[in-house]
Amino acid sequence: MIELPASFLAMPRWWSEGHEWLTGLPAAVEAQCDFWGLRADGDVLHGSNAIVLPVLRDGVRLALRMSPPGAEVEDQARALRWWAGRGVVELVDAQPDHGALLLERLGEPLTEQPLDEVLGVLGQLIRRLAVAPDPESRSTADIARVRGVQLGPEYERLGRPFDPAYLRAAERIADELSTAVTDLAVNGDFHADQVLRGGREPWLMVDPVLYRGEIEYDLARVLWTNVDAMPTGGAILEHFGTVVETAGLDRDRARAWVVYRTVDYWLWGLSAGLTEDPVRCARLLGTFL
Repeated sequence: MIELPASFLAMPRWWSEGHEWLTGLPAAVEAQCDFWGLRADGDVLHGSNAIVLPVLRDGVRLALRMSPPGAEVEDQARALRWWAGRGVVELVDAQPDHGALLLERLGEPLTEQPLDEVLGVLGQLIRRLAVAPDPESRSTADIARVRGVQLGPEYERLGRPFDPAYLRAAERIADELSTAVTDLAVNGDFHADQVLRGGREPWLMVDPVLYRGEIEYDLARVLWTNVDAMPTGGAILEHFGTVVETAGLDRDRARAWVVYRTVDYWLWGLSAGLTEDPVRCARLLGTFL
């Protein structure tokens, strides 16, 4: 029976929920391995809400991902089926009601590479995933429309924590973004921590979230997860340009999404008690506004 890493057990999401699932997880992994005919082939890896166990089946190297059962697992399986291995990890089998996904085995994370390569790869993957959209998936335009009207009240509730010019810009831009100018498949959880070395393709995404609309949507996350390695505003703009050019994005639309989503994330981060992320958001907005 597997041993769960202490770093996984210490994740903030388990502070108030999930204790019963964690207690039963080692036995659930063993049962899933028996069901799919798997044999453990390495140490347990993890993210914030899932573990990944390297496994073998008939000599084939695979990965068993286990997370709390629910709609999120079903949505992830649907996203993987939609992209069908194009720029994403290949889904071998799934039992969402058990929180189990059986995936192809991937290698080291993209984050181990130099920043210039990281951003170039991310730009290529943004374009690689830009296939015809799933008509049933959530629209980036709807996200901007719904969230845009919530920014002002949240800003007031949090005590007006930053320059009101940032809020006004985000509200204006959210209104613009509420009408999509493109309709493509979008990964709504796009950043370098979700990219691993592949065999079929050089780099592959894991844990995608399937939206539809404008592929410029998640460029803000690409920047704020790497901004600590960008010492100046000029460096931020240079790296922004790298992703825009590599992915073939509309530069003005990309800038608009960066501004709107950075304000959104700043407010969310303050609500969640984050300390470092609001500082990153301030740097991005100071560069783009």
